[in-house]
Amino acid sequence: MIADTPTAEVTNNAAQSRFELWLNGDLVGILGYYDLDTNGGTIRTKRTTAAPVVSFLHTVIVEDFGHRGLAAVMVRRALDAAREYGWRVRPVCTYLQRFVAANPDYRDMLVPV
Repeated sequence: MIADTPTAEVTNNAAQSRFELWLNGDLVGILGYYDLDTNGGTIRTKRTTAAPVVSFLHTVIVEDFGHRGLAAVMVRRALDAAREYGWRVRPVCTYLQRFVAANPDYRDMLVPV
């Protein structure tokens, strides 16, 4: 499956408030977020004592790359990064809500919408 290739990379573009999925050097997906604690200011990516609440707003994959499992790869890696940063996640995105329902090991990070 293409999503499992080592050329699929997920990065946090904090300046754009989004995680990006790069495949073979091309941007093919984004997961936008908004830090509720800073009202859109600079989000913390280092663990602190107070966990920021970050809304994960939308997941988008370029149409030509749909139905290959890439959204799941991006969401999983974004949630893993959020856990590392110490973020609490508000899952506004319906895809992310379904992903967490199917992957309960991420439920401890969630706050109600």
